Amino acid sequence: MTPRPGILLGVIATIAFVLGFIVLGLTVLLVAMRGGSRAPKRDEAASARRGSAGGKRAAAVGLAALMILVGVVVPVLITANNSEGKGRAAVGGVDLTADEAEGRTVFARNCSTCHTLRGANAVGKVGPNLDVLRPPAALSLDAINKGRARGKGQMPAEVVDGEDARNVADFVAAVAGR
Repeated sequence: MTPRPGILLGVIATIAFVLGFIVLGLTVLLVAMRGGSRAPKRDEAASARRGSAGGKRAAAVGLAALMILVGVVVPVLITANNSEGKGRAAVGGVDLTADEAEGRTVFARNCSTCHTLRGANAVGKVGPNLDVLRPPAALSLDAINKGRARGKGQMPAEVVDGEDARNVADFVAAVAGR
C-alpha cells in the first residue's frame, strides 16, 4: 500500500517544523555562548575562573549533541513506536485485519458524518447508531449497495463500492457494539 499524498505532506511538514526548531535552538545557543566582553586578562585567577577555550568548546559540543538527541532521536523513536501495527487496533481493543483497518479509513471518510460507531470515533446523528444496531456484514453490505428506501432515502445507493464496500461492512461487523 503506497502512502497517500496527504500523509506524505504531513510527514514532510512535521520534519520541517522540527528541523526549524532545532536550527532556532542551535542559533540561540551559539549566540549565547559567544561570550561577554573581551576585556584583557588581569591575573591568573581571573583567567582560571573564565575557563579554557577548549572547555567551552567541549561544553558547546556536548550541549549540541544533547539537543540533537532530544530534538531528533526521541521523535524518531516515538514515531517508530507508533507504526502500522498500532493502526490495526480499533477503539475498544478489537484487533482488525488489514482489510478491516482499511474499512475503518473508508468509513471515517464516507460514513462517519451520518452514523454513530464508537470503533471509528464517529458520532453522526442522521443514520442509525451502528453500535446499537450491530449489523452483520451482509446487512451492512446490502445497505451500502442498495441504499435505504430504494436509494431514495437519506442513504443513497453505492456510497462506496467494490472492495471498499466489503471492507467497510467487515469493519462495522467487527466493531459495532464492542
